[in-house]
Amino acid sequence: MSLPTADDLFRPTADPEAPEPQAPKRASVRAVPDAPADAADASDATQGEKRPSGRIRHDEKMTVYVTSEELMEIEQVRLHLRGRHGLGVDRGRLVREALGLVLADFEAHGEDSALVRRLREQ
Repeated sequence: MSLPTADDLFRPTADPEAPEPQAPKRASVRAVPDAPADAADASDATQGEKRPSGRIRHDEKMTVYVTSEELMEIEQVRLHLRGRHGLGVDRGRLVREALGLVLADFEAHGEDSALVRRLREQ
């Protein structure tokens, strides 16, 4: 008995005469949102509250090291949100939401923000 050759294993299985199937077009996901369509939307976007990106595909990555106690706290909050509030969120979403809150507070209060106060305490 002989084994198949590489050409037999990796031969094309589609009809070479058939046209190539078109892949569905995907909307591109960007780290920076597209500009609003009109001026009214633009003024709402600049005056409105910034929101974390939520559950979308993220193209950018950042690694953050936490202590085991901090990780345990994140997990406890995640489980609390799931058990008591019916919100099933992953750790990444939880961290993005918390980061969004801190950054919004910093933008609104600057020098008097909780972030500046806590960093000065260290």
